[in-house]
Amino acid sequence: MTEVRQRKEQTCQESTDKEDLKSPSALQKECTEDEVTEEYACQDADIDYPKKEENTDHQKRPSSRRSQSGRSVLFQQLAKLFFGCLAAVMSGMMYAIYLSTYHERKFWFSSRQELEREITFQSGSGVYYYYYKHLLTVPSFERGVYELTHDNRTISMQTINAVEHLSLYPELITSLLYRITGSQEVIEPVYFYIGVVFGLQAIYVTALFVSSWVMSGTWVAGMLAVAWYIINRPDTTKVDHAIPLRENWALPYFSCQVTALTGFLRNNISSATEMFCYLLISASTFTFIMIWEYSHYVLFIQGLALFLLDSFDLVPPRKVADVHKIYLCSVALGYIMQFQNPSLLSSPLLCLMMGSVLARYLQQNMKKGPLVTRLIKILLHFYLVFTISIMFHYVVKRIIPVNESDHIFRFLEVKFGLNTTTDFITNMLLCQEAFQKPTQDFFLRLTQASVLPFYILVLLVCLLSAVQVIYKRLSSGEPMKTNLKLEDGRVGEQPEVIYHVFHTLLFGALAMVFEGMKYLWTPYICMFTAFGVCSPELWVTVFRWLKLKSVHPVVLALILSTAVPTIIGFSLWREYFPRVITELSELQEVYDPDTVELMNWIRRQAPAATVFAGSPQLMGVVKLCSGWTVTSLPLYTDVNLMKRNENVYQVYSMRPAEDIYKILTAYKASYVIIEEALCSEMSQAKGCRIKDLLDVANGHVIYEKGEMYAFSKYGRFCHEIKMNYSPYTNYFTRVFWNLSYHVYRVNTVISFQY
Repeated sequence: MTEVRQRKEQTCQESTDKEDLKSPSALQKECTEDEVTEEYACQDADIDYPKKEENTDHQKRPSSRRSQSGRSVLFQQLAKLFFGCLAAVMSGMMYAIYLSTYHERKFWFSSRQELEREITFQSGSGVYYYYYKHLLTVPSFERGVYELTHDNRTISMQTINAVEHLSLYPELITSLLYRITGSQEVIEPVYFYIGVVFGLQAIYVTALFVSSWVMSGTWVAGMLAVAWYIINRPDTTKVDHAIPLRENWALPYFSCQVTALTGFLRNNISSATEMFCYLLISASTFTFIMIWEYSHYVLFIQGLALFLLDSFDLVPPRKVADVHKIYLCSVALGYIMQFQNPSLLSSPLLCLMMGSVLARYLQQNMKKGPLVTRLIKILLHFYLVFTISIMFHYVVKRIIPVNESDHIFRFLEVKFGLNTTTDFITNMLLCQEAFQKPTQDFFLRLTQASVLPFYILVLLVCLLSAVQVIYKRLSSGEPMKTNLKLEDGRVGEQPEVIYHVFHTLLFGALAMVFEGMKYLWTPYICMFTAFGVCSPELWVTVFRWLKLKSVHPVVLALILSTAVPTIIGFSLWREYFPRVITELSELQEVYDPDTVELMNWIRRQAPAATVFAGSPQLMGVVKLCSGWTVTSLPLYTDVNLMKRNENVYQVYSMRPAEDIYKILTAYKASYVIIEEALCSEMSQAKGCRIKDLLDVANGHVIYEKGEMYAFSKYGRFCHEIKMNYSPYTNYFTRVFWNLSYHVYRVNTVISFQY
């Protein structure tokens, strides 16, 4: 037995001595060829080498598995990011193509002559396109900018800064791009102009896609948001019938700003991502302020949402302070770039920022203490902020008179029943469709598209979850969790979600009062609802409340967050895709022969240095098609110009010919155009027709038992002048007429005939 053991030890020793001379492959081959007895002999001799090799293998295997799993996760994330970005870009491009195709089918744009194309830019849209066209006809861009800032050929007897009054920065940039890119030989100016607008709408849709994707974690939510946006197009955008409107240029930048703010408010983002979002917020906020004269009101609503986040300590104060810096810098730069625009200095946005900064300085310990104490401090904070804001607004108006905002406050007083007035301008604004309450058809369309029911459910879940978080923050001072897991079920603890809850509630409240606000609210309904139905966190939150035990909440949430959007998408595809195809395939006939005939007459027969008077909407078309000077423009931000519009509208009132003649000659009018549609208007509700508003303002009506009666010793001017009898023929001579328009020359020499 001893001899056998010595032989075994000798064999193992020989193999050990030769191991350095053998390659790993040779050793492996030898091991496979040896018998099990030799293996046991090595173990009996307590050889350490095989054990060390085995331990090394066990150490390498977990690390290699981790590296493989890490590479797999990275690949999945990159693939998800790639396909999500591809889907976002494709959604925007397809929407731009859809708008272009619809516009072509609606107006037969490519087959029209230049005059007929220009007539499609109705009302104020025509004025914007006129300035763009003018910038392309001048010898140099610098010369064009000078002529726009010293414009004395648009409104009679006035030299205006058209860039300031009409916010013509989009036209300046577009005309400059058209020049420097050498597009003159490639594309017509009108197609370049509308193409830029449609491209911005593509950016708008892409930004909504990304917002829903960032909040839900899946780009399926972005696809659903875009689908809802397109289906509800009549309530999400006005670009299909009024392309050059300022909001069509501005809202895509606001959408980019909201998307960047959504990413900026998220927890646990890298410093590079946070800096990128910060820069994007800065650029888009400044551009938004520069393009749209009402942008600071929209940003004021957004500022209120951030103010609520900060007051309830739902977001780091540093981030709110950074956004406030962006607001202040953008307003300051906008004030300088917009030729010292005084309305920005007295804007609600700037007043809110000043009130927030001063109140925070006065209340250093607002976010400390027990529940009751903190509630009292928050109420005091609200009081301080709004009191300081109102005082700041009052002081600014005393130092820098801002007359433009007076008619807005007067309008709001009458709108909310705090006052009554016979003022023509205020009552005309109240009669505008954009300032009336939304109709039942609006809610019916949203319900049929299934977006409104799901929106209400998602909003309730997020709001209740946010209320729970707010209560915990105020009662116990418990910090918000930054590393939330899916199984936690706290969708309301995500700062970006709470921001969008406040955002949609504030805009929704305004949309319930002003129908025009639906174009700001409805797109974010689509985005927010798509996020909710595709978010596993929201489903887990609901299941945690229900204390579901039969099925694991996370598993069921993952299933429903995929199944519900799929079912919704399939039903929308089945219901609305055929409608979209039919809409694009139908050829619509939008043609106005009477307006074409009038514009042709003006171009051919009107002498040089002619001044035309008429309704502001028609004057915009006259200015675009002929370039002649007009007495008024469809502009509602200039009080003096609105007063001039009221005076020109007197041709539809019950006033004598002598009064109308004095008004027109005071504005140096050569011709006056009377529209049959306004003179014999029946479509508007009684009391909102132009002639009714004029009668109220002039005191030519009485109310008795709920009925309105007009009385005056003079007939309505637009009817009486058609009779061609004295004294009307003494002051005016008819030179053109058709079924829709009557053009009268204002006589320079009065011949009295009786």
